[in-house]
Amino acid sequence: MKLRVVCAKLLLLLVLGAVRAPRCTHPPRCTDPPRRYTADWPSLDSRPLPAWFDEAKFGVFVHWGVFSVPAWGSEWFWWHWKGEKLPQYESFMKENYPPNFTYGDFGPRFTARFFHPDSWANLFEAAGAKYVVLTTKHHEGFTNWPSPVSWNWNSEDLGPHRDLVGELGTAIRNRYKPDLIWSDGEWECPDTYWNSTNFLAWLYNDSPVKDVVVVNDRWGQNCSCRHGGYYNCQDKFKPETLPDHKWEMCTSVDKLSWGYRRNMAMADIASESQIISELIQTVSLGGNYLLNVGPTKDGLIVPIFQERLLAVGKWLSINGEAIYASKPWRVQLEKNTTSVWYTSKGSAVYAIFLHWPEDGILSLKSPITTSTTEVTMLGIEKYLKWSRNPGTGLLVYLPQLPPSALPTEFAWTVKLTGVE
Repeated sequence: MKLRVVCAKLLLLLVLGAVRAPRCTHPPRCTDPPRRYTADWPSLDSRPLPAWFDEAKFGVFVHWGVFSVPAWGSEWFWWHWKGEKLPQYESFMKENYPPNFTYGDFGPRFTARFFHPDSWANLFEAAGAKYVVLTTKHHEGFTNWPSPVSWNWNSEDLGPHRDLVGELGTAIRNRYKPDLIWSDGEWECPDTYWNSTNFLAWLYNDSPVKDVVVVNDRWGQNCSCRHGGYYNCQDKFKPETLPDHKWEMCTSVDKLSWGYRRNMAMADIASESQIISELIQTVSLGGNYLLNVGPTKDGLIVPIFQERLLAVGKWLSINGEAIYASKPWRVQLEKNTTSVWYTSKGSAVYAIFLHWPEDGILSLKSPITTSTTEVTMLGIEKYLKWSRNPGTGLLVYLPQLPPSALPTEFAWTVKLTGVE
């Protein structure tokens, strides 16, 4: 699967990615005229989700813009300062900038001087990401592309004097075309104000990417978790049970902000184990995991963010078989001392356990063994010994290896074949 670039945020966005012909899952019907969708939610909601999104499982979110210049508090700096007039923001400005300094004055300081899109692309690929959501326009309106309707408040006219969206798109592939539209900022008005259903009908029927494009659910008041393509529901949405609709969890390495903050502390940074645990839980429950980093005003992704992304990539290089293109199994979680999450692919069942049992024996209660049952661990070639659990399920005898010889430092995957 090729790495795709998705551009976000605010209501109407451009998206980048590798466009390819849709799969013909029913060959005799592939010559039938394409279905036309009407501009109403019952019709639009009936559109099947293109397969690539569910197969991708893991993406990287990037919040980058003029808010990366003050780099303090959060990416909502303008609103907290000028909209809500929060005292801490007013004090920050008084202590660090001259009188009468405006938010617009940050624009020329958004230089992107050290933005090398090829380096970003290499990092995201090493992280195991299959799509990248880039903030093309945040809620204060600055566009990271040369927008003719945002004169002197875009990355071509001001600051970098570059088409940041286009350059990152070229680093990943060489043309503007949307794979995914990650909409946001919809909460003030109904979908009729945003003309959402007419736009989506055009997108699904007549756009150059009508067969591959994917959208989320933020298209107007009361649309979230109800209408659109896949569901975000809300930031950092984390269901307790298996939803009946495709969904995505978006979250950030910096737990307190989506944009880069100069005042972030290590206590604010999600640990490797927290991130990998959330990825596993999300995929087990049928979701995609979208992990955010905020670059600096210069276009640098700071080392702690790189470290976290590369840790995910290292884990996926061993355990990706249990993640990419997987499906939820009939049981998603066994709440025991090892915290086992299940995924499946074809006839294989994957049990991902978060804690190594002290006695070296992994107890799995849900799988039903057969005469053909075999057990392996991803990252280790030999078969593992197992026996039937006295109750139900099976006992897996884990390899007796020193921690340094285990395939990963955290969260290991047992692959089961020949189970029901």
